[in-house]
Amino acid sequence: MRIGVCYSRIRRDEKLLLTELRERDHDVEKIDVRKHRFGVHEPPAVFRDLDVVIDRCLATSRSRYVTMFCAAHDVPVINNFETAEICADKVANSLALAAAGVPTPRTEVSFTKAAALESIESFGYPCVLKPVTGSWGRLMAKIDSRTAAEAILEHKETLGHYEHKVFYVQEFVEKGGRDIRVLATDGTPIAAMVRSSDHWLTNAAKGAETEPFDLDDRASELVAAASEAVGGGLLGIDLMETPDGYTVHEVNHTVEFKALDAATDVDVPARVVDWIERRVAAGIDAPEVTAS
Repeated sequence: MRIGVCYSRIRRDEKLLLTELRERDHDVEKIDVRKHRFGVHEPPAVFRDLDVVIDRCLATSRSRYVTMFCAAHDVPVINNFETAEICADKVANSLALAAAGVPTPRTEVSFTKAAALESIESFGYPCVLKPVTGSWGRLMAKIDSRTAAEAILEHKETLGHYEHKVFYVQEFVEKGGRDIRVLATDGTPIAAMVRSSDHWLTNAAKGAETEPFDLDDRASELVAAASEAVGGGLLGIDLMETPDGYTVHEVNHTVEFKALDAATDVDVPARVVDWIERRVAAGIDAPEVTAS
């Protein structure tokens, strides 16, 4: 296959993926999106004659627009623009999960400091304030008091960018100092790990400890439902364990997997490339269907 890998920085994840693709003798074109122009009338020359483009852009904005151009010019891409649009925006992500009946934390969105403070007060303390875009736990705040809420909301209100004036407030979920990251392809789990930390944020990027996790039937069911809710593809699905069962708090579309590869016995890049090969062979627009 001729495969284009779009990126803006080559991380450990991309190195693992590129190595696996090349070891299988695929013709790989590395596409640094910072160096290319994207026209609205014709597909970029670098996209021509490719069997598939793999979006590995680090910046959310680049990921959304690269996949948008792929969609406009009928260039097969993993993951597709529709999935990128939903997963890149926490509001769209939460709405999709809720509409599909997937258990997800109670969330409210407001557009002024006063309305956001009402949401925070209705949830009670602690609660969580998140940016509508972003990853790695950046700019997320656990709010423990009204004084803290007023200060954080004032800072966000004066930061300038319009996204900071979209206040995404979520209930605080007691998750026992850990959450679960699952890497899945069209809803079928490849591998899963627990991320544990003394900090309320349990992202691997924040230094959380990781160990393998065996999914039970309910967790697998929710992974499949969450994947379908956002359009399928190669996804990172994050679950939390609560006294009432699992809740899915996020689905990631340009998922990192180096920590998962290190934490489990699964050859993650090999499994990812297995799926890419099957998807391209079957037609990239048709999600893989597994026998139940």
